[in-house]
Amino acid sequence: MSNTSSHSRSAPRLGSRGHPEQSRAAILQAAAKEFSEHGTAGARTDAIAREAKVNKALLYYYFKDKETLYGAVLDNAFEGLKAKVFQVLDSDLPPREKILAYVGAYFDFIASNQIYPRLMQREMMRAREGHSLHIDRLVKSYFRPIYGKLSGLLKKGIDEGDFRNIDPVHFVPTLVAMIVFYFSSAPMMQRVVGFNPLSPRRVAERRAAVLDFISAALFKPGTGAESGVRQ
Repeated sequence: MSNTSSHSRSAPRLGSRGHPEQSRAAILQAAAKEFSEHGTAGARTDAIAREAKVNKALLYYYFKDKETLYGAVLDNAFEGLKAKVFQVLDSDLPPREKILAYVGAYFDFIASNQIYPRLMQREMMRAREGHSLHIDRLVKSYFRPIYGKLSGLLKKGIDEGDFRNIDPVHFVPTLVAMIVFYFSSAPMMQRVVGFNPLSPRRVAERRAAVLDFISAALFKPGTGAESGVRQ
């Protein structure tokens, strides 16, 4: 038996049911791109299947319809974010180091998944218009747990005298906007500033600027060195 024949038997095509996890992951990745560019109404399952290199029947084998696939894309995105930031928020770091580690982890996740801000913008618009089938689940499963841990961290830092007396209700969305808006507004900002804000150098500069701004806005002066800032 030839090596080619042996390899073909041991390695089923991605588009078959022989590699369910890989096929599903490929579909979710392709769908995230399609939904971020065209929304749920404009997204085409033919294009998603083609990009994922699977047949359309397999796509519907994993996801019964386009809305179910869209919901799975959102869950996949925010489950990844939750896992990343919970590693920091559940750690034993002191408040100053923990808040900067959280900001860094959040920034790095968005920088590595730059289509997610566009996805969330579209879903927020759907929710505002009363068309979202997913926003309540996203809030319950991801946003509220992250906010709860983050607001608890902020209150702990305030009580221990490390943080200024800020209101988490206002501080948390401001922090999120500092990160997410940079990536979602990149095409406009490129025309304003005359360079690509998404180049590796500019993204690194933005990360440092966000950490510096959070330190200046949150930390009480004279309560210790900002050794927790991670460049």
